[in-house]
Amino acid sequence: MSTDKTQLKVLPTLNRRRAPLADPVRQRAILNELDLGPWETSDFDSRVAGVGFDPLLATGVDVLQLNLGRVCNQTCAHCHVDAGPDRTEDMKLPVARRCMEVLAATEIPTVDITGGAPEMSESFRYLVEESTRLGRHVIDRCNLTILLAPRYRDLPVFLAEHHVEVVCSLPHYRQWNTDRQRGTGVFESSIEALRLLNDVGYGRDEDKRLVLVTNPVGAFLPSGQASLEEEWKREMKRLWDVDFDALFTITNMPISRYLEWLTDSGNLEGYMRTLLDAFNPGTVSGLMCRTMLSVSWDGQLFDCDFNQMLDLGLAPGVPGHIDDFDLEALAGRRIVTARHCFGCTAGAGSSCGGSLE
Repeated sequence: MSTDKTQLKVLPTLNRRRAPLADPVRQRAILNELDLGPWETSDFDSRVAGVGFDPLLATGVDVLQLNLGRVCNQTCAHCHVDAGPDRTEDMKLPVARRCMEVLAATEIPTVDITGGAPEMSESFRYLVEESTRLGRHVIDRCNLTILLAPRYRDLPVFLAEHHVEVVCSLPHYRQWNTDRQRGTGVFESSIEALRLLNDVGYGRDEDKRLVLVTNPVGAFLPSGQASLEEEWKREMKRLWDVDFDALFTITNMPISRYLEWLTDSGNLEGYMRTLLDAFNPGTVSGLMCRTMLSVSWDGQLFDCDFNQMLDLGLAPGVPGHIDDFDLEALAGRRIVTARHCFGCTAGAGSSCGGSLE
């Protein structure tokens, strides 16, 4: 393999380019300005109200999702965070400690750590160690290539020692599709990183769960998760001798860099119509925002990571920062929605845990 796996080709982020879509207000405006038909079918709140969720409410906080920032060693074409090496946002230890104080004072069972590349945050190891000390299930959303950088070579062992569930992004089990979305050299690096995880028991030992996450390379919905998982397990073993436990399929959200691609390629209106036409009432009860609370790198609270990137804070009257955490108020809060939410209800549905059906 000739690719230097610690020096992947990366592009500047929207933020670095000062692109118009670096502004979340502009992103929301573009989606809102689309003529997608009658209000009762093109407005998300109206659509879910029509199937019995008026309003859409949280049912508790089972997952505390911590977005540690936008620093990443990659700049993927679909990234809803606009993460990359040129970003500086990073959760500092005072915010991380407050998150752990909240965790210790509640019975929230799962801590879901994301980014950026969350492992690059100064708070990552502290959060893993403290969350597991408190007996909580920890998920690390890993881009795989970070495991090959010299500074992070010990991460597979660290994660295994703390029984962290590792959820890894991999668009496809073949090189061309993956590198097209994530950058030249990413596929080879990802396969090497997966083998490192296999070597310490991930995907092979019962207590070291390894999940792959795939999202479409293009303007269409993902295929059925169950059938794809069977295919991926067979092909990843046959082609690359890699084992994993489960495959999640996730719909591309029409925000940030994927929104830029949709706009530039002329696919935006068609993709949004696809999402609206594929609205599935059966997915609404299981939407991740109903049982998740998203915390940003600076401690602000959101209904989900997508709302966080669009700067859509919590509903009025609900504590909006981790310093003011109030579980009773947050557990039954009204969910803030907009048109991008159709991405979670299309087809079999989409969430951080894969399809909803």
